[in-house]
Formats: sequence, structure tokens, C-alpha cells
Amino acid sequence: MSGSYDDSVGVEVSSDSFWEVGNYKRTVKRIDDGHRLCNDLMNCIHERARIEKVYAQQLTEWAKRWKQLVEKGPQYGTVERAWCAFMSEAEKVSELHLEVKGSLMNEDFEKIKNWQKEAFHKQMMGGFKETKEAEDGFRKAQKPWAKKLKEVEAAKKAYHAACKEEKLAISRETNSKADPALNPEQLKKLQDKVERSKQDVLKTKEKYEKSLKELDNATPQYMENMEQVFEQCQQFEEKRLRFFREVLLEVQKHLDLSNAASYKNIYRELEQNIKTADAVEDLRWFRANQGPGMSMNWPQFEEWSADLNRTLSRREKKKASDGVTLTGINQTGDQGSQPNKHSSSLSVQSNTVQSVQSSYNPFEDEDDTGSTVSEKEDNKIKNVSSYEKNQSYPTDWSDEESNNPFSSTDANGDTNPFDEDTSPAMEVRVRALYDYEGQEQDELSFKAGDELTKMENEDEQGWCKGRLDNGQVGLYPANYVEPIQ
Repeated sequence: MSGSYDDSVGVEVSSDSFWEVGNYKRTVKRIDDGHRLCNDLMNCIHERARIEKVYAQQLTEWAKRWKQLVEKGPQYGTVERAWCAFMSEAEKVSELHLEVKGSLMNEDFEKIKNWQKEAFHKQMMGGFKETKEAEDGFRKAQKPWAKKLKEVEAAKKAYHAACKEEKLAISRETNSKADPALNPEQLKKLQDKVERSKQDVLKTKEKYEKSLKELDNATPQYMENMEQVFEQCQQFEEKRLRFFREVLLEVQKHLDLSNAASYKNIYRELEQNIKTADAVEDLRWFRANQGPGMSMNWPQFEEWSADLNRTLSRREKKKASDGVTLTGINQTGDQGSQPNKHSSSLSVQSNTVQSVQSSYNPFEDEDDTGSTVSEKEDNKIKNVSSYEKNQSYPTDWSDEESNNPFSSTDANGDTNPFDEDTSPAMEVRVRALYDYEGQEQDELSFKAGDELTKMENEDEQGWCKGRLDNGQVGLYPANYVEPIQ
């Protein structure tokens, strides 16, 4: 095609130019791409909303699990509250991320969906109305110019063929002059053919130049019509681009929690809770409630009483609310040489519950019907975990005296209800809650979800003895597993 209608004369026009016949289809295709991009953006937002929901659920589960572990663990006081503040933070952040998920789906996703429905109108025969209008507009604007371009191409082809024929005739005429075998009549025919070829060249050239001039004259109108249809497509695309920019800004606002006042308050409160942790205060609390600051009813000489072994009534229990009063204990040897007992509990049972404000009274939960000490003690032992923070520890005093009511055998020769049960523990199937990698040779290693057999109950340090399904026997942390229901 000629480039004479272009201001930049001499610049070769690329065959990939928009002005070439049929190259407007890329602009038309952009309309279909806009509809597909709306679907892509909705899918993108939907996946992000699902991630926000999963993250919120994981935060909630994490907070619930660790809150229970910390509350049942040995940590106490202000540091415990500071630690638990992290779980409160997770719960609040989880709520914020659920709000983000709701905003993405209920606002942003729905907004794109509604805009797409209003901007693109599907046809009964397939495709979109906007695409067909653009296609028809470009075809109508290009059809007259494309027809003249086709005439120019035909004229050019005829002109080039005539030039080729002229050159061939001249070559034959020149060669015939050097050939003495040709008679004058044959030579005359060759000369006539050269003349006719020159006339054909002039005629096809004139027609070629005329069709090219007509094409040049039609080019400005062609460009104007194409520009008009193109601008309509540009306006439609501009609406889509501006809408996408608006939606992306709204998505950014929903995702950016750093500017949310509630989000800032969460971490401001978390920082304050952590800063309130006071080591001195916690040490003072532990000394008063678990250490030497606890009250103690030291053993005193008491006369023998016939009612020593009878069950205490509720009224008598209230009188002894400050601690356990030891009665009927005969000292052997020099009483002054016995060391003072600073333990908060004198029970030989290692799993008895330690009272916070006073020594544990084994008779405290008795009712008026005369329940025995051993029955209440057994109930206490069943509810105690070695991982609980109110765990008591055994004392070192001796129970070898023959008339000590806390000795291994009572007056009737029966076993002491406070003696530990030496019978072997029943094997129980348990499931691992977390991964654990054994640190010593006698420790087991397992993954979360693995099942194993608990062979012995938990010891004072929080360890259990168990057996894996492959037969390996070893120790593992008791709080890393749960019984299989």
C-alpha cells in the first residue's frame, strides 16, 4: 500500500499497522478480554477471601489451644496474664480478618459482578453486543477504502507484468539483430511486439497511478471513520480501567489493617499487658502462696482422745479451716531435735491438691453423713494433673510410729488410704496432638496424629511411658497426647 497520505513521507508502514485491513480486530478483542478480566479479578478476590477465613480460623484454634496449655501450666502471676494476652490478641485479630473476608466478598466481589453485568450484554447467538457493534463499525469504516486498495493492488500487478513483458520483448529484439538467420519479416514482428509492450506499460501505469490517487483521496475519510469507531472503543475501555482502579483501591483499604483504629488498639493493649508483667510481684505472690510465707499449724502436744479416729463433723471442720491439726502423734526421741517442716502439705500422697491460701485439709470436703477420709482423698486424686499449677509435693516426715493415724496400717490392720496405688496402670491408646522429636535415647519421637499406647501414668515431671506401634518403648511428654475416645 502507498504511504502518500501520511505526513511522514518515505517512512515504511509496518504490515502490522492498525490501518491495515483487518488489524482492527485486536481492538475488538480487547472488549472480550475486558469481560474475562472481570472474571479473573473476581476469582482473585475470592481466593484472597478464602485465605483470610482460613487464617482467622487458624488463629482462633491456636489461641484456644495455647490458652488452655498456659492456664494449666506452671506459669503464674503477671507473666501468665502477659502470655495469655497473646491469645487475646489472636482472637481479636481473627475477628478483624473475618471482617476483611466479609468486605471482600460482600462489597468488592459483588461490585465487580454487578458492573460486569451492566457493561457487557450477551447475545442470543453468543458473544457480546458491545463486541459486535465495534466489529460492525470498523468493517463499515474500512470497506470502501479496502475496495480501492484491492483495485490498487490489481493495477500494480498489471503494471509490473507489462513492464516485465516489455523488458522481455526488448531483449528478444536485441538478440535477433545479431542472428543472420532471421529474415526481415521476423525482425519486423519482434519490433512491433516491443512497441505494443511499451504502450501496455504506459496504459497500465496510467491506470495504476489513477487507482492509487483515488485511494489517497479516500484515505482521510477512511482514517476519520476508523478513528471515530476506535474512540468509542477507547471510551468503553477507559470506563473499565477506571472501574478496576477504583475497586483495587477499595480492596487495598479492606486489606490494610495498619490504618484501622481497632487494629492499632489491639497491639497497644497487648503492649500494655506485657509491660505490666512484674517479676518482683510474681516472686512475692509465690512466696506468700507456695513458699515460706504460707501459714502452718505446727505439731503440738495433745492429750489422747477417744474420739481421735471418728469422722469430723462439719462444725469441727470449720474450726480447723486454717490447716491440718496433727493429733495423736507420739514423738520418739528428743522432740527438740526434730527439724521444722516447712512443707505446705504433710500427706504422703504425691498428687494431693495444694490450697492457695492455707494448707490442704483432707477433711474439708466431708459432708454431715460421715464420709471417710479415704473416699474424699480418692476423689481429689482423680481430678489432679501433674501439669496443673496447684500441684503439691510429698514431704519427708516419717510415719513409722505405731500409733500414728497416718501410718501405713490403721488400727484395724487395713491399708492406709493415703498410700499410693502400686498396681500397674492400665494400657490406654492415645493420639499425638503435636510433633515431638526425642531429645534422649529413652524418649519416643512421633508426629501429630500418630497413635501409641500409654503404659504408665504421668509422673511428677509430666512424662509418661508409652509404646509405639513398631514396638519401641520410651518416654514422652504427657501433654503432647490425648486419649482416643
